Amino acid sequence: MLETIHHDAIVELRLARPPVNALDPALVSALRTAIVAAPVQGARAIVLSGRPGMYSGGLDVPALLHLDRPALAAFLTEFFELCGTIACSPIPIVAAITGHSPAGGAVLSIFCDYRVMARSADPAKPYRIGLNEVQVGLSVPACIQFGLQRLVGAYRAERLMVAGAMLDSEAALRVGFVDELADIDQVVPRALAWLGDLLTLAPQAMLTTRRLARRDLAAVFADPSSWLLEDFSAAWFSTETQDSLKALVARLKKS
Repeated sequence: MLETIHHDAIVELRLARPPVNALDPALVSALRTAIVAAPVQGARAIVLSGRPGMYSGGLDVPALLHLDRPALAAFLTEFFELCGTIACSPIPIVAAITGHSPAGGAVLSIFCDYRVMARSADPAKPYRIGLNEVQVGLSVPACIQFGLQRLVGAYRAERLMVAGAMLDSEAALRVGFVDELADIDQVVPRALAWLGDLLTLAPQAMLTTRRLARRDLAAVFADPSSWLLEDFSAAWFSTETQDSLKALVARLKKS
């Protein structure tokens, strides 16, 4: 489900839940626990990676459709807490986006310090990233919208999210959704190299400056009532959203 690989002072947390690293309650909980534990155990930085060709397919919709309202609310709380844990981590985190990264996968990367994404060897089959929630009948919560606005600007973020757009890696780089592209076998090494350069700096000065620069992210996750989880949960159980999600699951089963 989650592999831990040590690279000296950097710990790599590799999503390992076949076939698409879908985010279910167990994986979300394991990932949050590992991120919290990493600095306590001496890590100075974290890389979040996936398997070649797939970073994360996002939320595990087939599994979540079986949850009742209290269970879904508990999962949503855990997922938003995971986002806050990434955003407020005391040590830098790089997303090594090793392939496709729709919806929840893209969300995890948004709150990292830096994003290295794979470029496909076949231009006709590019890897894609985006907040495509609208395409499957979901809205994008305000705190997640803020994360994308912080990367690409408010207007561009609006256009991308309202359309549920999925960008290929080259387009994602152009608009600032990701910071760097690399061949697929070099995504993790480039993430490690970026962090390695960062860790050569005076640690107290670097970490203090980083913390101050990310105060806006910390503020977004400081008050759980601002996440409006009840609104999102209510929308999840609406007829429109349930029909869209069930249609998505049917398409996934066919593929």
